[in-house]
Amino acid sequence: MAGEVAIDSGEKRLNELGYKQELRREMTLFKTLAISFSTMTLFTGITPLYGSSLRYTGPASLVWGWVVVSFFTWFVGFAMAEICSSFPTTGSLYFWAAHLAGPVWGPLASWCCAWLEAIGLIAGIGTQAFAGSQVLQSIILLCTGTNKGGGYLTPRWLFLLMYIGLTFIWAVLNTFALEVIAFLDLISMWWQVIGGTVIVIVLPLVAKTTQPASYVFTHFETAPEATGIRSSAYATILSLLVSQYSLYGYDAAAHLTEETKGADKNGPIAILSSIGIITVFGWAYILALTFSIQDFSYLFDPSNETAGTFVPAQILFDAFHGRYGSSAGAIALLFVIWGSFFFGGLSITTSAARVVYALSRDRGVPLSSVWRRVHPRHRVPANAVWLCAAACALLGLPILWINVVFTAITSIATIGWVGGYAVPIFARMVMREEDFSPGPFYLRRASRPVCLVAFLWICYTCTVFLLPTAYPISAGNFNYAPVALGACLGLIGLWWVLDARRWFKGPVRNIDDPLKDGGGDGVHNNGNKV
Repeated sequence: MAGEVAIDSGEKRLNELGYKQELRREMTLFKTLAISFSTMTLFTGITPLYGSSLRYTGPASLVWGWVVVSFFTWFVGFAMAEICSSFPTTGSLYFWAAHLAGPVWGPLASWCCAWLEAIGLIAGIGTQAFAGSQVLQSIILLCTGTNKGGGYLTPRWLFLLMYIGLTFIWAVLNTFALEVIAFLDLISMWWQVIGGTVIVIVLPLVAKTTQPASYVFTHFETAPEATGIRSSAYATILSLLVSQYSLYGYDAAAHLTEETKGADKNGPIAILSSIGIITVFGWAYILALTFSIQDFSYLFDPSNETAGTFVPAQILFDAFHGRYGSSAGAIALLFVIWGSFFFGGLSITTSAARVVYALSRDRGVPLSSVWRRVHPRHRVPANAVWLCAAACALLGLPILWINVVFTAITSIATIGWVGGYAVPIFARMVMREEDFSPGPFYLRRASRPVCLVAFLWICYTCTVFLLPTAYPISAGNFNYAPVALGACLGLIGLWWVLDARRWFKGPVRNIDDPLKDGGGDGVHNNGNKV
């Protein structure tokens, strides 16, 4: 009819699923891709775990491990893209789990998925804050004369303040209108693409000597005297953790589908494009660092210029100081890397708040009425933002007493975040095909094999992040993730058994009469009765 405004395809699908449009739908494909890419980030996964992975088995398994992990990550990405195309909602993973699991198992599936994802995302903010503080610590140390020249190495209390400070800044920025976040994430994308290109090209050129290809691609060397691990197979498994930790976060595009134009098409594109970009750039970054190593054993020496605290910083210092006798170039590139952590933390805070908001909207969080409030002016879930920031700050408090905080936080983040992927993917794999209402992106007969490989890979990933990372096991090197996760998931499971199962029914409609053309079928109504 003349004069009618055509409804966005993503909004139309949202209405069919029983939700009204509350958030502002103005994100373009490029903006959504920028946020998704910023959540994965080029540097933030590789940089903090590069040194430990390199030490386990040397360069070969680190370099080829990225290729192996990338291969399996594509299966997870394709499975999630298909589901995202069918269910373009802010609740994303836990909404998918509820609808795909059916009316009987849907509430439990969405409950498990939502809490896994919330825990993973909040811990994900912590990983960015911790590693960002670690890079900032290295910058301060090099700027004040290096470890050998009496430079300032930040004490624990100051490191914690930097950690909390970053978390606070991200929360403040996420309180403003979505356009501000989208603009900063556009900067983030170009920051990482341009900065990553500069580092990948400049670092090997600046280094006075570079390692031969035979060393980078074939050298395998365990370090039992440092790690306590004598099994080559076990050491190889641990060396892949850097790749497994780096290659997730692409679901950020799904969290923003209620704010994205044409989300049923653009959501899947953003997910797969993010994986493609990070796969190529990530491998190039690993190669640049590895080719530029000057002295392998010196990287881990506590008496070196960076106090043995951050291997990538030492590689940068060795390259620039060896060529120019100055650390200025290393400091500049470290600042580029720090910017990546800053933007990554900002994006993950955005995603975490959206998950908490969506779960609160369906009354799945204590005091839900508080956390589901949308700022009347900026139209963002501001209360959910600050809840995530506060939880993240509490997660960092053990920095004052123990040295393995980052190991625990990364394990919690990976298991929670990636574990949340497994629930809807498994439900999609076992459901009847005639009960699935596909969107524009549809795998057809390939769907079940893709989902099976994706699910098994996720199970493997979650398992290895629970393993001890050093031997003999002591209070100083123990992986506390199983204890922390066991306590959290145990309480959440107990809450479900004793109380939540009686009233939590999964995603709750906020439209009384959804559109007739597609709404109301058996799949869409699963888990929606209150």
